[in-house]
Amino acid sequence: MKKWKLALMAATMAVSTLVAAGCGGKEAATTNEIRLGANFELTGGVAQYGQSAANGIKLAIKEANAAGGVLGKQIKLVVADNKSEPAEAGNATTKLITQDKVIAIFGPAASSNVLASTQIAQDNKIPLLTPTGTNTKITVDNGKVKDFAFRSCFIDPFQGQVMASFAQKTVKAKTAAIYIDSSSDYSKSLSQNFEEVFVKNGGTIVAKEAFLQKDQDFKAALTKIKAVNPDVIYIPAYYEEVGKIIKQARELGITAPLLGSDGWDSPKLAEIAGAAALNNTFFTNHYSSQDKDPMVQKFVESYKKEYGQEPDAFAVLGYDGALMMIDAIKRANSTDSVKIKDALAQTKDLKVLTGTLSLDANHDPIKSAVIIEMKDGKQTFKEKVNP
Repeated sequence: MKKWKLALMAATMAVSTLVAAGCGGKEAATTNEIRLGANFELTGGVAQYGQSAANGIKLAIKEANAAGGVLGKQIKLVVADNKSEPAEAGNATTKLITQDKVIAIFGPAASSNVLASTQIAQDNKIPLLTPTGTNTKITVDNGKVKDFAFRSCFIDPFQGQVMASFAQKTVKAKTAAIYIDSSSDYSKSLSQNFEEVFVKNGGTIVAKEAFLQKDQDFKAALTKIKAVNPDVIYIPAYYEEVGKIIKQARELGITAPLLGSDGWDSPKLAEIAGAAALNNTFFTNHYSSQDKDPMVQKFVESYKKEYGQEPDAFAVLGYDGALMMIDAIKRANSTDSVKIKDALAQTKDLKVLTGTLSLDANHDPIKSAVIIEMKDGKQTFKEKVNP
């Protein structure tokens, strides 16, 4: 009888231990730290983006911890590398939730990798905030808002619309060619929105070509585009391929303005394309380092001190995303994941680096965009476009 009672007590304790270990936010409430996850592209094809976004988040958390933490606790950031692959992004999300017991997740950076992660977060009731994923399906799919998915960047329809309007109003383009990465949800979504607005406003798409991520030779498609002589060429893609496309386009004698998206924002773009080739190119972005806002200038100085380099937009959006999460935890006054989710959804008039941010009913920020012009390999502010 004694042995049976001892066995029963041991079993009860084991079950209690398992339940406590799987309680995410409840477990966090009994410790002196708040465990947040970061699922980013630290290696692979878009590592520059993931590293920058993660760096921005780390800096915001370092500053918050130095100021006394949040709810009297220090924030612990658990980082996972998704290797720039959707399958790995899903695995990283699962690991952060089930093994690392985080109460919320930042990332990933690329839309395809975010899309591979949102359902896992949703199923586990863990809020996921991407700083840079712009695809509309990240927060809304088949007309239904994903309760646990959020972002700190503007979305593709707005970005595509901004560049189409810029092409027609500022560049005075009547015809355009579109050259996309057909392996990227991000690229396909942007091209679709650019085309819709450009055509609606009286423009004509005279050519559409496609490439795949990691392609090296783009001259065959560029030769076809050159033959129809478009006023502008829209290339909504990531810096690795874009840099090579721009270089090869100029080598073929294409002088038309080349237009792009926030995926161009990387110091490596000028290294790959060459400074001269980038003249007469423009892209949509989330901020400009030339912004004189004291908050922006303080961040730029702190980032340079911390990492020894100028922050790009991905670092800025990572920092903004961390400010959003910290603000939500404070307003929720809790480390419970569901309460943090509810607080995130109610974000309004929060001052961040990219302006004053509020979330709409779809968990998408209402904010401005800027047009960046490349001059001799350097980013220069061209104009600002409000929502």
